[in-house]
Amino acid sequence: MFKNGLRTMAMAAALAVGAAPAASAQSITVGGKNFTEQLILSEMTGTYLEANGFDADIRNGMGSTVLRRAQLNGQVDLYWEYVGTSLITYNEVEGGAEMSRMEAYKKVKKLDAEKGLVWLDPSHANNTYAIAMEEEDAKERGIETISDLAQLVEGGKELSFATDAEFASRPDGLPGLQEHYGFNFSRAQVSRMDAGLVYKALNEDEVNSAMVFATDGRNAAFDFRVLEDDKNFFPNYAITPVVRKETLDKHPKLRDLLNDLSGRLDDDTMQRLNKQVDVEKKDIAEVAEQFLKDEGLI
Repeated sequence: MFKNGLRTMAMAAALAVGAAPAASAQSITVGGKNFTEQLILSEMTGTYLEANGFDADIRNGMGSTVLRRAQLNGQVDLYWEYVGTSLITYNEVEGGAEMSRMEAYKKVKKLDAEKGLVWLDPSHANNTYAIAMEEEDAKERGIETISDLAQLVEGGKELSFATDAEFASRPDGLPGLQEHYGFNFSRAQVSRMDAGLVYKALNEDEVNSAMVFATDGRNAAFDFRVLEDDKNFFPNYAITPVVRKETLDKHPKLRDLLNDLSGRLDDDTMQRLNKQVDVEKKDIAEVAEQFLKDEGLI
């Protein structure tokens, strides 16, 4: 198992002063964000690359914008990004939700190529943002869609909402969602917290609704109703390996390795892996390694 904690703190310190951490000429720095799915993916990628002759250095636990900046600055060689995040948050493309999966992918592939980043083959795992409620509560209130929720909020119902800090401020998050659906939670109705606590808050009736990730295994385990995005606000968030062109030119073997791994990931797979960690409380490194073994990759 990789020693992620100390490395993440070192990475954060390096980013704070704008200095790149030292790395050997043969090492590949694998980045990751600060939630379960990303921790699994970065661990899985590191183990996979180590088994194929690379010296993998995992630096995960970062926020989206920090990680993106680290890759652009050359402090991270590769990580798994979401098409919708690059499309809307990084490249500020409008109308992303109206694009097909491949249209959105080709758009970010082209735009990020201009920044020295190569988008490899997208997986079939679409970890889109979503809005959820407890099944019983949603049924009692007659809420099936985000429009239903918006109508009740605008009608004066004091429905509370849990979110992590990123979703609360991102253009493809709560601000854009409220504008798109024509409703507005009051400041008192919105509780910001760590992403992991969002699920706990909804499951324990601390809030009426919450942002969730579509591939999170807790949605089914906790009997959440994921509301239909009936006005198509959220774009496709296909999980895709993104590599610095400089790194890929130096290590062309990465292309086939990562494309092979990406092709084995879909919604059911990611829900299962996320559930093993978040619900069954299995160790992230063990879950990642077992998946690679089951797939015959190590």
